[in-house]
Amino acid sequence: MRSEYDFSESRKNPYVKRLKRQITIRLDAAAVDYFKQMAADLGMPYQNLINLFLRDCATRKQRPMIQWSGDGQTQPNGQLRK
Repeated sequence: MRSEYDFSESRKNPYVKRLKRQITIRLDAAAVDYFKQMAADLGMPYQNLINLFLRDCATRKQRPMIQWSGDGQTQPNGQLRK
């Protein structure tokens, strides 16, 4: 190993914008268990599976269909249907 390295002609990483960002997210146990089981069946880390799922939702511009317990159903924007 050299004592010094010359980086004067190096260039920036062209893929730096594609790097993943570490965040903290709180998921309920049922959601984590679901993705862990599916990931085990597919032979991949569950974090990667969750990332692929969320990226697919973002690409398709999907919005969640939220349904609260009770009579009313909600639309993707959270407004109650009449």
